[in-house]
Amino acid sequence: MNAEKINPAIEAILFANGSSVEPSRIAAALEISESEAKEHLEELKNEYQSSNRGITIIKLKDSYQMVSVKEYAPQIRTVMDLRRNTPLSQAALEVLAVIAYNQPVTKSFVEQIRGVDCSGVIGSLTSKDLIEEKGRLELPGRPLIYGTTENFLRCFNISSIEELPPLPEDDSKPDEESGDVQMTVEEVIEKATE
Repeated sequence: MNAEKINPAIEAILFANGSSVEPSRIAAALEISESEAKEHLEELKNEYQSSNRGITIIKLKDSYQMVSVKEYAPQIRTVMDLRRNTPLSQAALEVLAVIAYNQPVTKSFVEQIRGVDCSGVIGSLTSKDLIEEKGRLELPGRPLIYGTTENFLRCFNISSIEELPPLPEDDSKPDEESGDVQMTVEEVIEKATE
């Protein structure tokens, strides 16, 4: 493909696709190397971010997507007659944080951390496409494990889980005699299967 047509072709692919696209798929479609596709994607991403446009290109994990700029969300909602999603409850935010920082995790791990049943909240987060089933553990009962989705990254405006802010350091030492000990995922799984 002619070099001057690569960026417009990538724009057309991202626009038409509507969801994120991996550089390898773009490279195959344009018959260029994956590294060339990444270079062009980053160039386009920077070009969109440096100009005053209503759309931009974002990176989600290892893929790219064309999206509207957050600043214009109210106007888009008005034209599309969209209602604002209800905010997440405190319980949903807590479950989402446990899953995001410890993924992949089981429902029993989340319940062990929070101390209450989380079935409804996990169902709600799954229906909002913020978390998804990532498979099953090879343990008795084969419990489901959950992790965050690409939509989670998009909603929190981050490219990968590594961009989550660090958890605050707890200066107090856990008191083993009082049972105030944080368990690792593996320890919770072992305890849950006893």
